Amino acid sequence: MTGDRGLRGHRAVDHDLGEAGSRVRLRFDPDDGRLASVAWSRISEPGDLAAFRLVERLGPVGALHEVLAGGPETARWRVRLRTTDPARDLATIHRFGGRLVVPGDEEWPAGLADLASTPPHCLWVRGPGRLDALCARAVAVVGARAATAYGEHVAAEMAAGLTERGVTVVSGAAYGVDGAAHRGALAAEGPTMAVLACGLDRWYPTGHRRLIDRIAATGAVVSEVPPGSAPTRWRFLERNRLIAAMTMVTIVVEAAARSGALATAGRALKLARTVAAVPGPVTSPSSTGCNQLLREGAVCVTDVAEVLELLYPIGEQLALPVAAPAADHDGLAVDDLRVYDALPIRSPAPVESLAQVAGLLEDEVAAGLGRLEVRGLAHREGSGWRRSARRPGRSGAGA
Repeated sequence: MTGDRGLRGHRAVDHDLGEAGSRVRLRFDPDDGRLASVAWSRISEPGDLAAFRLVERLGPVGALHEVLAGGPETARWRVRLRTTDPARDLATIHRFGGRLVVPGDEEWPAGLADLASTPPHCLWVRGPGRLDALCARAVAVVGARAATAYGEHVAAEMAAGLTERGVTVVSGAAYGVDGAAHRGALAAEGPTMAVLACGLDRWYPTGHRRLIDRIAATGAVVSEVPPGSAPTRWRFLERNRLIAAMTMVTIVVEAAARSGALATAGRALKLARTVAAVPGPVTSPSSTGCNQLLREGAVCVTDVAEVLELLYPIGEQLALPVAAPAADHDGLAVDDLRVYDALPIRSPAPVESLAQVAGLLEDEVAAGLGRLEVRGLAHREGSGWRRSARRPGRSGAGA
């Protein structure tokens, strides 16, 4: 084995792979523990039990040397190892304002220890929120992508209420229930956490790019796969185990019979987490999965108070901060909440810009602005709109 200093100050190393005529020049120092963890996130897929057992037995550095030593049992990981460049991955995530978190770091979520067979090798993170703090009191709110207005309304209202009580709402940033939950948390001016199935230099779904960036501005966007990784069905399924492990309760708001949200609930049950479901109309296919979960023993929840009962003993509930009696978004319809959420605080924005942010038609935004203006929540300035400077129900003394 020979080595010299490669790009970015990391040592490039030549290795014989234990196979006739097989020699590879690594683009990093395999004896660097953090770089070794990055390499494992690149060369193995999420949930790879064989990779975890090897890393558990030898540590990330020792396991990497086992791969370099050759042998048929580690051949599948050597394919990607030849082109793996942890320094490049780290440079990419730093360019997007992100960071790497590995087991043993102070902010590593404690709940991941319950993934006894397949914990992630590392986590890629964007956002100021510390993972340990966000996960200390966290609830997963998941459900159908093709959600009904009922499902989105319940998800947004429940997420907002939990956020106002200091609970972190965790979801997957998908369309439907996930997006509504994140928006509800953001509307309550609290951090929320999104767990993605792709690299953090990608935005999936692409229509939620603005939403994902807003989550990263105050909370955290997390993935176990390195930058550049595409979302795949397998990665989505394995992503669900992270959502379940990093939260105390998983709430399924709306789910069809074969919804991916049911997979998250199944993972939560295996981890001995509490699973709850919001009941829906028996005639609605979108609620078939939720109603089935309730038949099988999931806890029925219909409001924030019932979720808090699952999180804390009654004495601890009384010690929690009480939500403001009249939050800005209270009683808003789902579309109006999306319009309100899209409104800038200072510089007014035209209707067409608000429509793009809210994901609604311009006519729908215009109608919503009218209703918000009546409630004193929106103010028109010239050809644009912004949030009202003075919020109802939050006036000073003597108002």
